[in-house]
Amino acid sequence: MAIFFCLNLQAQQPAVVKGTVSNEKGQPAEKVTIGVSEKSNFTITDAKGGYQLSLPAGKHTVTATMVGYESQHADIEVAEGKTIILNIRLKKSKQEDLEEVTVGGVTKKRALETQGFAVTVIETKEASLRNLTTNELLDRAVGVRVRQNGGEGSPIEYNLNGMSGSTIGLFLDGIEISTYGSSFNLNNIPPAMIERIEVYKGVLPAHLSGNYIGGAINVVMKKDASANNITAALSYGSFNTYRADVSTLYRNQKNGLTGRASGFFSHSDNNYEMWGKFSKYTLPGGRIIRNYRTRRPNDEFETIGGRFELGFTDVKWADQFFVGYNISDSYKEVPHGITMTKPYFGRFNEYQAHVFSLNYTKRNLFVDGLALTVNAVHSMRNTYLQDTVSLRYNWDGTLLVKNSEGSPETYGYEPGRGQQGEAVISDIDRTISNIRSNLAYTIVSGHRVSLNHKFENANRNDKDLLNPARSRWITQNELTTNIWALNYESELFKGKLRTNVFGKYAVYLTDQTIPVRETEGVLVYENNKTKRDNRGFGGTLSYQPITNGFLIISAEKSFIMPTDRHIYGEPENNLLPNPDILPEMAINYNLGARYNISRSTKHKWSFYANAFWRNGYDKIIQQTRVDPVIEGRENQVEDIQVTQFVNLSKTQSVGFEAEVNYIFNNRLNAMFNLSKFNSLFKVETDERGNPHSLYDRQVPNEPFFTVNGNLQYRLNNIFQKRSVLNLYYNVGYVAPFSTIWIESEWFTTPAQFPNDLGASYRFPTGKLVVSLDCKNIFNAEVYDNFGVQKPGRAFFIKLNYTINNFNK
Repeated sequence: MAIFFCLNLQAQQPAVVKGTVSNEKGQPAEKVTIGVSEKSNFTITDAKGGYQLSLPAGKHTVTATMVGYESQHADIEVAEGKTIILNIRLKKSKQEDLEEVTVGGVTKKRALETQGFAVTVIETKEASLRNLTTNELLDRAVGVRVRQNGGEGSPIEYNLNGMSGSTIGLFLDGIEISTYGSSFNLNNIPPAMIERIEVYKGVLPAHLSGNYIGGAINVVMKKDASANNITAALSYGSFNTYRADVSTLYRNQKNGLTGRASGFFSHSDNNYEMWGKFSKYTLPGGRIIRNYRTRRPNDEFETIGGRFELGFTDVKWADQFFVGYNISDSYKEVPHGITMTKPYFGRFNEYQAHVFSLNYTKRNLFVDGLALTVNAVHSMRNTYLQDTVSLRYNWDGTLLVKNSEGSPETYGYEPGRGQQGEAVISDIDRTISNIRSNLAYTIVSGHRVSLNHKFENANRNDKDLLNPARSRWITQNELTTNIWALNYESELFKGKLRTNVFGKYAVYLTDQTIPVRETEGVLVYENNKTKRDNRGFGGTLSYQPITNGFLIISAEKSFIMPTDRHIYGEPENNLLPNPDILPEMAINYNLGARYNISRSTKHKWSFYANAFWRNGYDKIIQQTRVDPVIEGRENQVEDIQVTQFVNLSKTQSVGFEAEVNYIFNNRLNAMFNLSKFNSLFKVETDERGNPHSLYDRQVPNEPFFTVNGNLQYRLNNIFQKRSVLNLYYNVGYVAPFSTIWIESEWFTTPAQFPNDLGASYRFPTGKLVVSLDCKNIFNAEVYDNFGVQKPGRAFFIKLNYTINNFNK
């Protein structure tokens, strides 16, 4: 039976459609997206305008799209095993129709969203023109919450339907973004440098296999080398916030030599007003005033970075080969601990990173159907933390005093202490090597196997600079991870059924060397080593029962091996170490559907829904810890300053997410999405066998019900012919949720309902775009991770300028 099935597959020979695409002058058109949208089957033309598609027998509509040109459609009928020639000639688009030419991007988006994964694809074309950060885009996506402790530059966590922390993979072109250092993160990368953002929930595709179970966010940087260009943007807004970014690309069309460079700069005082329930003021004598209005102090943030790449594209020996260098530097003041229980003055961090990279991609390597991708990164990072101010302050910068007369005798003054515990000046050096490789082979059309390997080695040295006598007392931490994954992908029933099954195996080693004492000038060390391994497996299925309708199923049993953050902590982010943290295992199921309706050229609808069921064992979560600095107040919840990763032995989460998109006449775009789930602690008895007090309680600090909606409307020829005016409106809702396990109104984050307005105006030449944005227009109280208040009403203006096709 199995032999007959395999022979039957071999006998189904696809039809081949090939030809060339040329521009309006008859010249070969490179980088044109061409394919059949209903089959999610696409390719890109080469330097000579050539392309080739494999299609099942039958009738199809082939579409060719390229920015700046009208979409071209051709109806064809092909027979099994036959080859037909289809040549296409493009026509220049009118300037006012440029924004309608989105089929190429949409088709790539659709291709990703119908492969069987629970994935959302965020396109950045419009966002790059506005004063939006990458994290703001993510926060509006269905099922995604970006958890940030305050304003610009604050520590960030990502939550995907209840999965958060290191269970979520954060990638930059398939490489963990943590490799690049904290000053080169998602929030600091302007949308103008990004082609798209892929958000996976649950099972991950082969090239992102790794130490994750909750999903992943993969930022795909712009790589299109079809047109040399320079793009620059400058913005300014509330709280003395200004940003600038510039990017350029050059490709020699004769030999394929390609260079890419980009840079960014960002600054913010973050001195926004705080007035909510967690803001307080201590009067002389100790009396506390709640809901005290004051400007947020000691929270300045500044970052600068650059990315430089040189290599070759679309040459015989490589589709892409680049060597690169990233540099980034940032400064961040720390205004409080993990919660807003007391202000800090004089505590700050500095970050630096130097990163070297190599990227190689080649299809049809040696033989047809064999493809190799290698991404290698080596980074050298440094973190400097200083906290030496001993006095205690109010939020307005005044000293806390003991008596009502306001004498200079102050609370809490102890020499040798800082704002958060003992005074500290520390220097942390991190060296990380990360290599990802993917070797894939197409056995026959529609059947592909791939072998993936990830190697990561992280070395960390912690130095105490405050005590020169202990300058040699350096704690060394090393973590080595190897993960192998094997995937099999198939397409059956003329491409209507797609499957992807995988298995993975991981080994990780930790090695910590701690100086414990010095005897006659010789340091004595304590050495701790651990070795753990784990296995996982899973799969996805996508079935197209009707035209434009897809059923999507995925399931996995997978694991999370603790990272250096879990084990060694991050003092710069108020995170304590936990050397006893255990691996996390999870069993996840997703069932979803997508459906698109396009009854006419004016009305287009798309629907998406997904239900999920997740079971976690030894789930790793970030949990608050009471700071025992003040004697006699060890149990006061108002003294929470730090967090730590801990294990929850058993949890369960059930929920759903949904999204509706509507487009009218390619001018009005409306979107609405929501996500709701529970995330319950499922341990019934404690260590003594008694009923557990937390059984069936919602895991704290997780916003479990969120809603987003936005509108966009385009007006042509406003004020000037061939100009474009875009209007935007966004609204969000976050239901109340508990911050800590203790049931307390004080530590319940209230409901949030922010609204944003924006507009962008593109001048007739298409080179200059001006945008205005007003965020949180009604000045609503908005909170985030552990009840930290975020900025209120803010205004921003942004200028974008682009030069295309120079020196070509």
